[in-house]
Amino acid sequence: MFKTLKEDIQNIFAKDPAAKNTLEVVLCYPGLHAIWLHRIAHWFYRKKMYTIARIISHINRHITDIEIHPGAKIGRRFFIDHGMGVVIGETSEIGDDVLMYQGVVLGGTSLEKKKRHPTLENNVVIGAGAIVLGAINIGDNSRIGAGSVVVTDVPPDATVVGVPGRIGMGFSAKEIQALEHGKLPDPIADAIRFVMKEQEKLKERIKKLEKLEKITKHIDKRIEKRKKEIESVFFNRSKEEFSKGEGI
Repeated sequence: MFKTLKEDIQNIFAKDPAAKNTLEVVLCYPGLHAIWLHRIAHWFYRKKMYTIARIISHINRHITDIEIHPGAKIGRRFFIDHGMGVVIGETSEIGDDVLMYQGVVLGGTSLEKKKRHPTLENNVVIGAGAIVLGAINIGDNSRIGAGSVVVTDVPPDATVVGVPGRIGMGFSAKEIQALEHGKLPDPIADAIRFVMKEQEKLKERIKKLEKLEKITKHIDKRIEKRKKEIESVFFNRSKEEFSKGEGI
């Protein structure tokens, strides 16, 4: 038991540069208190003493502002930084070396008494305010950006951002070690850039085809003629016509 408590404290020093000394960590880290109280509640839950387990988790919630259902399974070296507003559902499963920030929700999407909350594999980081819903799997070394809403499985070594969450390019080993989870990709912007590049390629191909078929001038004339027709409809109307509702 004392070995586990020591490991929990050392884990905070490893993951939070703000930690100054052991006494401060033991007395002033609600994420640490929440884990310790959860272990007690989970022990009673496994013994099917559900009411006592829920009372302990309820006390835990009032002390730390972190709500962990006593049925949740949590691995070693789990750290909740700041912790305010974190909610972890009954059938959630959390692996080793997981880091979670304030406002994270591991929620369920079913009213049936079955597995309905997420499973987080090892070394996962979940940013502030992220919501992970349903019986989905978040793979090893994955990162979920702040404010994201994840509703589908995430493969290992992936980065997810957005609402709903979309998979980006991920992190380098150096960024993971330095905890650079603030450097998030933008999969929507990447998709738009890809479409724009494809559009440019198509334009070049059309130009080459037009030159081969010697129809460039003919097409340009038709485009100019159509432009003048549109201008005559929309730009040659008098102000009086529009003020009276005509020509609209």
